[in-house]
Amino acid sequence: MLTVMLGLSGALVYGFADFLGGLASRRVRPVTVAAIAAAVGIAPLLVGLVVVGARFSWQATLWGAVGGVSGGVGVLLLYAALAIGPMSVLSPLTAVFSAVVPVVVALIRGTVLSPVAIGALVVAVVAVVLVASVRDAGGARLTTRGVLAAAVAGCGFGGIVLAFNETPGDSGVAPLLVARVLQALLLGAAAVLSAGAARSAAAARSARAARSARPARPARPARSGGSVVVASSAAADGVAGSTARGGSVRRLALVIVACGVFDAMANVFIQAGLHSSTDPATLPVISVLNALYPIGTVVLAGLVLRERLTVLQGLGIGLALAASVALALS
Repeated sequence: MLTVMLGLSGALVYGFADFLGGLASRRVRPVTVAAIAAAVGIAPLLVGLVVVGARFSWQATLWGAVGGVSGGVGVLLLYAALAIGPMSVLSPLTAVFSAVVPVVVALIRGTVLSPVAIGALVVAVVAVVLVASVRDAGGARLTTRGVLAAAVAGCGFGGIVLAFNETPGDSGVAPLLVARVLQALLLGAAAVLSAGAARSAAAARSARAARSARPARPARPARSGGSVVVASSAAADGVAGSTARGGSVRRLALVIVACGVFDAMANVFIQAGLHSSTDPATLPVISVLNALYPIGTVVLAGLVLRERLTVLQGLGIGLALAASVALALS
């Protein structure tokens, strides 16, 4: 029961973080949001370092590093996949791979599951697909490149669970802190490179536009009046809207900070769930429950944005709850 509760809690909190990250990504590049959130997530783990403690053994450090790199690569590949393919297909595909990979590893290692647990895990994977299904009005085409990127991204997210499962039970927040620092560095480097590439592309477009533009005679304000009106309007808008923009920036900052804190908390729930029992079946249970993170995203979208559940998403949430009860009783 405790393992299932921790797994579901981690999934919900992960979903909250994803929702907030998606909200912030409407204003800032997604990779930049992810990098800042990863850096912010170090702070609550430092608090945990003081309260709970940490033991930086070589196993904790090594597997923490593996988890950080795996998660960072997963985030980058997920963004790449969603940029070139339909979200309605690639997002559920990523979630399924993140759930199935640890299960396959556990079965290869000889973990034996009861028939009830197997059935519940299958139902939970189906629930992942249904809950993660989203509308896609972009008309993007499904490509082999997008599918591969989504699949490897899912493997990266599943790698986080596998890595944390290998850490010693007395490590405290040590592996989480190592993973978070490495992930922040990796995503930070990616954000810097992305910003540089965007500036270079913008400069190239400006240069091409300047070369192709015809020389124009200077406009006379007395004749057209457009330049004066636009300049005056811009100045007035700048003065009148400065307070509103300041508030908007503060709200954006709070959203990104909350995203980072929730993401770090989700990792705490995952590690606690993995070490809550000595039963070998704990790994597949946590991995599948963790992949139900879209539930948290859907819940917050309904509460904050008043988005309505689709029939498939509602069915997925119902199946997820049924699977969780079955896992708790198995």
